[in-house]
Amino acid sequence: MSLQESPRDEEEGFYTQCRASYLAVFRSSLSNITSKQQLGRVLQQAGRNPSLATLSKYWTPRTSKLNFDDFCEILKCEKKTEETELMTAFKKMDVNGDGYITHSELEMALTTSGEKMTPEEVNTIFTLADINKDGKLNYAEFCRLLVSTVEQCQVAALERLEADAKLKIQNFGSQSYSPPKSAVSSASSAAAAQPQPPETPDPTLRKDSRSSSRPSSARSRRSSLANSINMTSSSSRSSKVPEPAGLQEWHHSHMKGCFFLEDDGSVGSLQYQLHIPQTSSVYLTVQPQSLSHRPDKSPPWMTVDTVLFIMSAGEAKEDSVVHFTESKDKEKYIWKGELNTGTYFLLPFTSGCRLKKRSKNDLPDKPVELVYRTDSGELDLTRELREALSDIFEVIDLDGNGLLGLEEYNFFELRTSGEKCDKEAWAVCKENFDMRSNQLTKQGFMELNLMEATEKDGDPADLWVILEAMGYNRMLELVEACPFQIDVHCEDTPLSLQPLSMDTGPKLLNQALQKSIIARTGAKALRGLDNVFIYTYRGEHRISSLIANKTNQKVTVHINNEQNRNCSSSRGMSVFAVEVPARTKMVCQHILPISDKQDWTYNCVETILTCT
Repeated sequence: MSLQESPRDEEEGFYTQCRASYLAVFRSSLSNITSKQQLGRVLQQAGRNPSLATLSKYWTPRTSKLNFDDFCEILKCEKKTEETELMTAFKKMDVNGDGYITHSELEMALTTSGEKMTPEEVNTIFTLADINKDGKLNYAEFCRLLVSTVEQCQVAALERLEADAKLKIQNFGSQSYSPPKSAVSSASSAAAAQPQPPETPDPTLRKDSRSSSRPSSARSRRSSLANSINMTSSSSRSSKVPEPAGLQEWHHSHMKGCFFLEDDGSVGSLQYQLHIPQTSSVYLTVQPQSLSHRPDKSPPWMTVDTVLFIMSAGEAKEDSVVHFTESKDKEKYIWKGELNTGTYFLLPFTSGCRLKKRSKNDLPDKPVELVYRTDSGELDLTRELREALSDIFEVIDLDGNGLLGLEEYNFFELRTSGEKCDKEAWAVCKENFDMRSNQLTKQGFMELNLMEATEKDGDPADLWVILEAMGYNRMLELVEACPFQIDVHCEDTPLSLQPLSMDTGPKLLNQALQKSIIARTGAKALRGLDNVFIYTYRGEHRISSLIANKTNQKVTVHINNEQNRNCSSSRGMSVFAVEVPARTKMVCQHILPISDKQDWTYNCVETILTCT
């Protein structure tokens, strides 16, 4: 009698197959897919038969890389090609119904419909498939052979993974190392996905620093550190930062923005520049922004954590991080203190624990209609699209004045098309769409999108490109973005707050994040390897960990979160591995509570697996 697999066993089997397929193409599951061709190869290795349309769905013009987590999500959406599907397709080509296809029948089918092949490609296929060399293709036998070959490739990939202990240990989801039972307590865990943060070489890790020799196998497997932190629910904490007395009399400026989930799973946003002309007390807040046309319904992104890092705008030095919004009052994150005269960068950050990629399996096949024809035959935008465009207008109206200036509109254009609108094109907009004071009104924004739909004769493809770039799914739900608002109050002086789009923004943010973790916690060395340190930041509402590798060798650190309770990780797996290059610091993961109303326990075991 066979026992039915538990959901956990099924999940583990799925990820094992994912790793085996991935490692048949790449040396490590920490490597990235960097081209559409690589994506096709690794999907084929996993038993999929992706068409160009399927590949283009996941590898868009804006995609630069996909990671192992992305690959796993794609495999969940794309099912294996079954023998029955292949047989159905071939039977349509079998004009005589005799179980055979001639070269001419195959060529007619493959060169005239679907993703058309060249005659040379058809000749190659037929030569490989005509096993008996009789000029006919026995497609039932061919289908069995094809499916069997795919299965054999997958079995071989699994066998390679099982045979190579090093590969099995070092990659995502490894269960091969069990920490000592005394290091952990019994609890459950939950996690949410985000790709690995960028790595940063550490200038303070000098060449003359003492480094450990290459550890023995036994030593490297047991160089571990257990961290256990109990956190109380937010409802039981009362450490809120009170508003300064007379805040309404302070100088005030505000600016809006938005976190966007990128194709590779990372999170991006604009940056901001704050100028303080003289030293002043400052009260700064950032919070998710609800959108006006749905006041009766709390949107899902209102629980997303929003943080602002404040850095001096001069040279990016190690001590250039000044402060960040660490305290929280409901959805609002707060910092209160004094800033000296000068210019500062405000760098928005969210951990990725709550803003994450959604599964597309639950969405209906038919998307929401975007355009329709009126009784007079003219094209118009549907009510659902107008509501979405109204929300988008509110998001990109950064200063909140109800109008879009050229700079604001260009942030939108760069986001959706990668190009800017120049002054000449803006003048054309002024002639054709509703404007006020050389700024586009909401009505003008609607007219512009209607014109684009009309020029395409109602084809919604370009509209969907815009909507998806702004975080909407095919049901016009905003699921991969989080609008936010920044408010800055200065007691003693007027201030200037402006949006920026800096190429160096992600690097500066990573610097600020690392500095904030190291400055607020002590280093703990992994047992048995004195020059690899773990920093664990414990804030009021977030836990973050960082690995500092001070050796001259690359290290692979195994992370086990299985004993966490009521925790969501930015990594997406309760067990994973991180490769840290020599003399480098790397943010490992962020942890937030799944429910703010319950206590939560962070119980993580970090273990050195390899040092090479």
